[in-house]
Amino acid sequence: MSTESRVPEAVVARLRPHGRALFWPSLALILILGATGYFYGTFDEPWQNIAVLAGALLLGILLWLLPLLHWLGRHYTITTRRIVLRSGFFVRMRQELLHSRGYDVTVRKNAMQAIFRSGDVLINTGLDNPIVLRDVPAANLVQAALHDLMEHSQNPVAARRQQEQSAAPDETTAWGVR
Repeated sequence: MSTESRVPEAVVARLRPHGRALFWPSLALILILGATGYFYGTFDEPWQNIAVLAGALLLGILLWLLPLLHWLGRHYTITTRRIVLRSGFFVRMRQELLHSRGYDVTVRKNAMQAIFRSGDVLINTGLDNPIVLRDVPAANLVQAALHDLMEHSQNPVAARRQQEQSAAPDETTAWGVR
């Protein structure tokens, strides 16, 4: 056992995609409620009024509840040791990335994200596809925090190994002796 004491892992930030993603679903809910209030009770047959309520309920589920559950199902937790990505509401997926492994962080913004100061944070770990934190609020601040956390949690053994591998080879080696 090591005599050095380990610093406990602390949560730096808990994030989810920008709340702007709920604008269109909320507008759809307002329109559905307004149309239901306008048309309910105007038909002579009771089944037609029930059909208005059933249609409003179906549209409310499809256009408001499902997008809300999708938004609530995404969590990004940044701690002093790792990044934890959780997604899904009924089927959960959890992915972790240690800061000590090292990675590249890029922020990508479209015009709407630039207006609201959010963006997609791409974390390139050297694997095939980068990990993407989609539409994160204060994306530049998240990028700076990830750089700082990665710098502070640099593994000394991995850093020494990277230095040794990046050192220029000695060209004066003869018969296995330097």
